Amino acid sequence: MAASKLLPIAVKAIDSAGWLLVFPLPDGNKIKVASLWQALFPKSKMRWEWDDSADSRVVQLWHLRREIAESQKIIYSKWYRDRATVFSIPCFLALYRVLEPARQALSPDAREILELLEYESPLSTKQLRRGVELQGKENEKRFHSATRELWRSLAMVGIGEIDDGAFPSLAHAATHTVFEDQVARASRLSFEDAWRKLDEWPELARAARKILGANSGTKV
Repeated sequence: MAASKLLPIAVKAIDSAGWLLVFPLPDGNKIKVASLWQALFPKSKMRWEWDDSADSRVVQLWHLRREIAESQKIIYSKWYRDRATVFSIPCFLALYRVLEPARQALSPDAREILELLEYESPLSTKQLRRGVELQGKENEKRFHSATRELWRSLAMVGIGEIDDGAFPSLAHAATHTVFEDQVARASRLSFEDAWRKLDEWPELARAARKILGANSGTKV
């Protein structure tokens, strides 16, 4: 089945679950987190291979990931353990609200990238690096650290792909620029209501508390 035909099925699965990883965690992981792969291809183990024997469903899901991000019916971020993660709108609203302290505590590098995205979204990885002058291997760690802050705080989201050389690059965007209405809805939630909603997904809430604790130096 073509990726485009899977899109409505995927959106329905994400809306039902609230949030999903796109690809499953590696075998042997103690924490069980549902994935879009499992929702679309239940009881089928994913084999991450890109040679001639590659499972066509893995390729489909890779393209579907882009279509999901482009649709803007679902929020796409490299959030849970820095992996591709997709959120339903209700789940996003609660998570975005509780992560407000993390966005307020962004480092100077992360703020500079976010300001660039506020001025112009979307941008590819190469465009981001050039725009904030963090090109080259010597700046790899700084750039990765800054973008990780933006992903984990939901200040930045992915909204598709940009042709940027031999391999397409993820299209990065400032969340409050692309999802202005949803961000406004989230801001009207009280922290208490947002946490109450988020606790419907215990592992998501646990991960959010960990992020906030890392930013504050205390447990949340």
